[in-house]
Amino acid sequence: MVPPSPGEHLVTTKLRKLAGIALALGVFGSAASAQAPVPAAWPEPKVETLPSGAFKEMVTYGRRLFNETYSIIGPEVADAKMRYSGNNLSCQSCHLGSGAQRFALPMVGVYGAFPTYMAREDEVRTLEERIQGCMERSMNGRELPLGGKEMKAYLAYIQFVSTGVPVGRATEGRGSPMLPMLDRAADPKRGADVYASNCAVCHRADGQGKRNGTAGDAKGYLYPPLWGPDSFNNGAGMHRLIAAASFIRGNMPLGTRYDAPTLSVEDAWDVAAYINSKERPIRANLERDYPNRTRKPVDAPFAPFADKFSVEQHKYGPFKPILDAQKAVSASSN
Repeated sequence: MVPPSPGEHLVTTKLRKLAGIALALGVFGSAASAQAPVPAAWPEPKVETLPSGAFKEMVTYGRRLFNETYSIIGPEVADAKMRYSGNNLSCQSCHLGSGAQRFALPMVGVYGAFPTYMAREDEVRTLEERIQGCMERSMNGRELPLGGKEMKAYLAYIQFVSTGVPVGRATEGRGSPMLPMLDRAADPKRGADVYASNCAVCHRADGQGKRNGTAGDAKGYLYPPLWGPDSFNNGAGMHRLIAAASFIRGNMPLGTRYDAPTLSVEDAWDVAAYINSKERPIRANLERDYPNRTRKPVDAPFAPFADKFSVEQHKYGPFKPILDAQKAVSASSN
């Protein structure tokens, strides 16, 4: 669930220095995330320590929704009315460790970052609306009922894992680690070799992942598909190259720590380009995203743009010439 942390903001050098380039992922970020991170111990709230009662029950259900999305609101569940997700991913397919893992697109601190301005819609959005965005994009599905049990459970869980994080302040560990820009375009062909050597053992050579059971049993994936009909759609934050490459280098192959990456910088960029060169579900009307084109992230791989760079360059880079052009326009208007 792609997001999430990442926000739909213009990628600038200043943002990268303050909070890491993953704040531009669009998977669960906010304007508040652009503030200087607060150096502090990483929160590790335990659901089991909550006193018995309605709140603990709701938080527990929210954690289960987060980790086993496919078995509760996925497209294969028995009750057709509960099929809100359009694929068999779980939220923690992108937000690792039940959404609590440092620099793995965590939910920690997200609760206090909303409402916030979102460039994708060019308006202030609530956390509920942000969750709906993930449902429609990363989960390739439909909106949850706003007052329903599932939405309340998501909110309760995200609030709980944000316990102790000051409202409106970024927490060091949000998003994904900073990734240096390439001076060249990312290379999907080279990325195919990186994928074969490092990713195929889990996600399979065809990128379709490894199921916990079989198709139709609503048991989801042990390792999720990275492209194809059961993956996130092309409107998800993870379909943007900066988002994907930053996440991959900080967290993949599985077990990699953000402070001890396995892949080189070039390998991360190229394998992300390979993954995002593959076919996946199409989200309609993407041209309506980022109505203020000057706030459109440089790695949004779909037109229209406020600049004259090609869709191909917005998809694979190099991004520095685009950033330099944006800075020049901004300087001339001041």
